Amino acid sequence: MIAKDLRSGVEQLGNLIAESSSIVPFTGAGISTECGIPDFRSPGGIWTKNRPIPFDEFVASQDARDEAWRRRFAMQPTFAAAKPGRGHRALAALYRAGKVPAIITQNIDNLHQASGFKADDVVELHGNTTYARCIGCGRAYELDWVKQRFETDGAAPDCIDCGDPIKTATVSFGQAMPEDEMRRATELAQHCDLFLAIGSSLVVWPAAGFPLMAKNCGAKLVIINRDPTEQDDVADLVLRFDIGETLGPFVGN
Repeated sequence: MIAKDLRSGVEQLGNLIAESSSIVPFTGAGISTECGIPDFRSPGGIWTKNRPIPFDEFVASQDARDEAWRRRFAMQPTFAAAKPGRGHRALAALYRAGKVPAIITQNIDNLHQASGFKADDVVELHGNTTYARCIGCGRAYELDWVKQRFETDGAAPDCIDCGDPIKTATVSFGQAMPEDEMRRATELAQHCDLFLAIGSSLVVWPAAGFPLMAKNCGAKLVIINRDPTEQDDVADLVLRFDIGETLGPFVGN
């Protein structure tokens, strides 16, 4: 069912939330755009301006690694200035109320943690851009350390332990999805009674399979997204309104 107007849609959403005991939110880039973080796929998004660098290219080419880090440091002021929006705060309120056991996200911006979710309860399918990891041994690095080495040497640094490349702790195209996070997301989708897909185009697989999985396991499915998705037809409720305005009434005090 597609909500005809914001007021009735919010009322229907509120009823579904009230009736549910285990709500699993699944968030995409759309929830963070009001926080100043541009999305990737929409017209004017990041990927329309810069071609994404696949993982195999990052591994094989120093030039690709240098370009990847140049782009990341160019975005640093944007990520550093971003604060949780109304959508993040509303989901955090449901989490504090015991309605949400954990959240699944495609986002890499750390805003769910900043809104009040415990880090262990944020299932990051695509990683986190606020720190870096060696792709070989997995050692974590602070971005400031990487930037200092990058500016000093004029090139993206390698791991001081094993010598393999260091990249942001995100999942690039062609890189394996994190097994533990995929397993936990599967468990959450299979055992909730309400699944909220928020701000995701639902075209990136396998992540896009979780709303359908939840629906097939008996959960009600709500999709909150500005644009239509391929899963609207199977959703119990579709709200094509601004995410902040839709979830704002649930922020609480």
